Amino acid sequence: MSTENRLPGEQRMAWMRVNPDAFKAVMALEEVSGGTLELSLRELIRLRASGLNGCAFCLDMHSFDATKNGETLQRIVAVSAWREAKHLFTARELAALELTDAVTRLGEHGVTDEVWNAAAAVFDEKELSQVLVCIATINVWNRMSVATRAYTKTRA
Repeated sequence: MSTENRLPGEQRMAWMRVNPDAFKAVMALEEVSGGTLELSLRELIRLRASGLNGCAFCLDMHSFDATKNGETLQRIVAVSAWREAKHLFTARELAALELTDAVTRLGEHGVTDEVWNAAAAVFDEKELSQVLVCIATINVWNRMSVATRAYTKTRA
């Protein structure tokens, strides 16, 4: 669809409606992403990746979900500067945030051994695979939402 008659910032496409099979596939991935990982850890991963990707829709949704599930405002805000606020996060959370940064920004050198080994030291293989699927899944949501300019819902 052309952008000629659209207001600046207006949603480009409702991709979930236009391509329901793709939406179902991403939802299926969402259902298994994170597996048995703590919900708070999954939300921190989602918030960090969404912040890196500039996805306002996902930041809104996951900050709301995180607070609803008991997360503190302090940690939600601090996740954007987690390296300077390490005292607020556990070793597992710090390793997951570092891995989230590396996987989300996946440059030409990929994920370094240092980042991988730090994550592997605090997660068993199954958990580590769940962290990776959680990171990959939120990156899919972010890319679809940013590209289509998904609306951010105002919460009252």
